[in-house]
Amino acid sequence: MLSTISLVLMTGAFLPAIARASVFAGLLSTVILNPAQGVGGAKKDNVQVMSLPTPVMNINPVGRGGGDIEIVDDSALVSQDGPLGTAIEVQESIKSSQISVYTVRPGDTLSTIATMFDVTVNTIMWANDIKSTKGIRPGDSLVILPVTGIRYTVKSGGSLRDIVKKHGGDLEEAALYNGIEPDEILAVGTVVIVPDAELIVPKPETKKSSAGVKIAVRTSGKVPSYSGYYQRPTSGAKTQGIHGYNGVDIGAPVGTPVWASADGEVIIARSGGYNGGYGSYVVVRHSNGTQTLYAHMSRVDVYAGQTVSQGEEIGAVGNSGRSTGPHLHFEIRGAVNPF
Repeated sequence: MLSTISLVLMTGAFLPAIARASVFAGLLSTVILNPAQGVGGAKKDNVQVMSLPTPVMNINPVGRGGGDIEIVDDSALVSQDGPLGTAIEVQESIKSSQISVYTVRPGDTLSTIATMFDVTVNTIMWANDIKSTKGIRPGDSLVILPVTGIRYTVKSGGSLRDIVKKHGGDLEEAALYNGIEPDEILAVGTVVIVPDAELIVPKPETKKSSAGVKIAVRTSGKVPSYSGYYQRPTSGAKTQGIHGYNGVDIGAPVGTPVWASADGEVIIARSGGYNGGYGSYVVVRHSNGTQTLYAHMSRVDVYAGQTVSQGEEIGAVGNSGRSTGPHLHFEIRGAVNPF
């Protein structure tokens, strides 16, 4: 009998409280009220043959369950959902140099979002016309731009104006982007981003002295060419060749229709605002993994999430943002720009 009670006590340690109560109630009725049947009997109430109660099947309110997982690059497992968003989306955004759209979650700050996408806080503020580091709320959609230009580390003082004079770029945009004054003397080791600047390639014998230029952000390397995939996005003549982020300018009067260059889904449709110099602009994501961007528009006729067909009117040519005259700035991200 003692061994039977020991068995029940050991079993009870692994059962919920409700289940333990049921077991001990059965034991008492069998052993105490019917001691003869409590040891070695074959009755149905005998503790040695009685059915154990099943545990409660409802969700434990204080327990934790496992989340779904996804395989990344055939080598790593990551949680599909997290406090800062979907890990897969974030991973793709970091690995690619395309424009990303992030929805602010509770608890997010500009700093944590900037770290997630490996950009600066000013990158996000500059591209979304945010005036304060506390100017975001849950549910806001933030555009994360992979800025075209260079990341420069100051070696011996000087100002942002000096850097722009040497490497090119736009001084006003660089000042806005980095949140510093053009003529402010920069401390050694200060890292600045200069939008639209060009990497100065030193002579071979002085290559090691170029450590001040950390990395080039401009697109490089081979990109695919999809012949015949993209349609000309508007009428008019090309007024500037490849510049910025694989973009061209097509001059046309304000109000000239702008067409989707290929079938796809609108992921950004911003009407009004500076928006990192793009003004009113649209970004369409295509099935071949590329994106097309249409900037400086006077009118935006589509919305984020809308599916568009090649040749469908999505807005009109304008002069918004950083623009010196009516034209369409057209970029293709991820492929050769045939225009």
